[in-house]
Amino acid sequence: MSETSLFGLAGKKTMIVGGGQGMGESTARFLARAGADVAVIDVVPERAERVAAIVNGIGPRGIPIVGDVLDDSQIPTIVAAAEAQLDGIDAMVSIVGAAAFGPLLDTDAALFDQQIHLNLRYFFLTASEVARRMIKGGQPGAIVGIASVDGQRSAPMRGVYGAAKAGLISLVQTMAVEWAPHHIRVNAIAPGHITTPRLFDTPSRVDAYARSLLPAGRRGTTDDIGKAALFLVSDLSAYVSGTTLDVDGGLLAQNLFPHGLPGSNQG
Repeated sequence: MSETSLFGLAGKKTMIVGGGQGMGESTARFLARAGADVAVIDVVPERAERVAAIVNGIGPRGIPIVGDVLDDSQIPTIVAAAEAQLDGIDAMVSIVGAAAFGPLLDTDAALFDQQIHLNLRYFFLTASEVARRMIKGGQPGAIVGIASVDGQRSAPMRGVYGAAKAGLISLVQTMAVEWAPHHIRVNAIAPGHITTPRLFDTPSRVDAYARSLLPAGRRGTTDDIGKAALFLVSDLSAYVSGTTLDVDGGLLAQNLFPHGLPGSNQG
C-alpha cells in the first residue's frame, strides 16, 4: 500500500492556519507528502509563499493566503479564499497561539482578553466558519486545533494560556458531538515542550533542566506535531473524534518521584 493511499489524503483539500513556520510548516510538508493540496494561511506574506512553494515542490498544490485570523472580520474572507482556491475544504489544522508569562496576580483584564483571543476565540470562530462551509457543501471533514499540556494541569506563570487551552479542549469535544451528524471529526493535539522558532534562544541550562524532566529525554520537534496532525486528518483516524492527543514525550504521565518516595518501602 502506498503512502498516499494509506492516509487517504491524495487530492484532498486542506488548509493550515498559521502555516508559515514551525508546526504549521511541518504539518504542510507531511500533508503534501500524503498527497493533499494545502492552503497555507499566514499573516506574513513571505512565510505563506515560502511554505506554499515547499508544498508545490513536493507535488500537490500549495496556495499562499495572507490574512490575520485574530481580526474577526477577516476570518470569513480567509476561509472563503481557501475554499475557492482549493475548490473545497476537506480538513483544517489550526496552529496559531502563544503564551504570555507572568503570575495571575499581575495579569490584568487586557492581557487576559488577549490570551483568550489568541488561543481560543479565533479557533472557535475559524473552526465554526469552516464547519458551516463543510455542512453547506454536504462534505465530511476533519478539524484539528492545537491545545497544550498546560490545558490539562496547572500552568504556573502562564495561567490564562492554560485556561484558554483547557477551553479549546472542551470546545473540541462539543464540536465533535454537535458536528458528528454532518460527518465532521474534530480533535486536538496537546504539545509538550516543543522546539519552535520562539524557543531557539532558550538558555542551555534551562533547556537541559527541561529535558531532564521528560521521560523521552528530549524536547519534541515541530515534525512530531506535523505527524500527529497528519494522523488526525487522515483515514487512519476515521473513528477518532472529540479527543486530545498528547504529544509530550511522556510529560503528563511523569511521576514527581519516578523511582518511588525515599524510604517508601520502610515500615
